[in-house]
Amino acid sequence: MLINLSELFDSDGKEKTWTAEPGMDVFEAPNGAYPVLRKSPVELTIRSLGGRKFRMWGEASLTLSIPCDRCLEPVECPFDLAIDEEFEVNGTDAERGTDPDAQHYVDGYILDVDQLLRNELLLSLPMKVLCREDCRGICNQCGMNLNTGTCSCEQSSPDPRMAAVQDIFQKFKEV
Repeated sequence: MLINLSELFDSDGKEKTWTAEPGMDVFEAPNGAYPVLRKSPVELTIRSLGGRKFRMWGEASLTLSIPCDRCLEPVECPFDLAIDEEFEVNGTDAERGTDPDAQHYVDGYILDVDQLLRNELLLSLPMKVLCREDCRGICNQCGMNLNTGTCSCEQSSPDPRMAAVQDIFQKFKEV
């Protein structure tokens, strides 16, 4: 959803509250795309601070389906996002240039709520997602999920530093 901020320009201290339905069905992260399972309307209140400065605050709730880092089974990850930011309207992306502090969810007088949510979600993503604390992962030989059963693969994992010694034993094993 796009919010036009031009109606807040006429006086300092003027504020307005918007309720926006997030439009994204898939969250594109740097390490993959995660489906959005549930989303609630975003409540945003924006106040004019004078000039071209604004303060916004609000809340959003989303639930993403993210694969477990060990077994790759989908895990429901709820996110309760608290938004509290000050921003300045500086025109288009071309006018802002490569400013690292530029808010890429504001273009001209238009605030893109979906891009704002993407930015907040990127900051809220966990480092590691596990389906449960004692997740056993998958077999590195056959790919079976070890949480659902055991496989018949050899479970010993040789020390890679001993690979040269292992090769010597394999050569002389036939003699």
